[in-house]
Amino acid sequence: MITRLKTKLETLKTKVYSKLEDPTFSRRLGIAMMTFGALMLGAKIAGAFVAPAAGTFAYTVYDVAVNQMLNGAIGFVGGVAAMAMGAVMAIQQKIMLAIPCILGGAVLLNAETLITTLGATF
Repeated sequence: MITRLKTKLETLKTKVYSKLEDPTFSRRLGIAMMTFGALMLGAKIAGAFVAPAAGTFAYTVYDVAVNQMLNGAIGFVGGVAAMAMGAVMAIQQKIMLAIPCILGGAVLLNAETLITTLGATF
């Protein structure tokens, strides 16, 4: 069993090395890394989100969307459903489908905290 695992790892290693030695792949990888670095350097500072003042139109929309729906029963049911779906996917060993479900459910269940602490990038 260990020898099979070693041979599989060696095969994977040779495939990765052969990909890195390919000039086209290396060029694309370099361009992707430079683009990522430029995006990181060019990102603006995040500002904290503040709820709109009471009595304005924006407050009415904020109250319905955030307070009544996201932090209310709809958000809670959606969060629990996403967590349950993630658990089912994990039991079926569909890990790549389970991870987004569980993360999305956690975000929905903690939406009240996330709304006040996350910044909006301008």
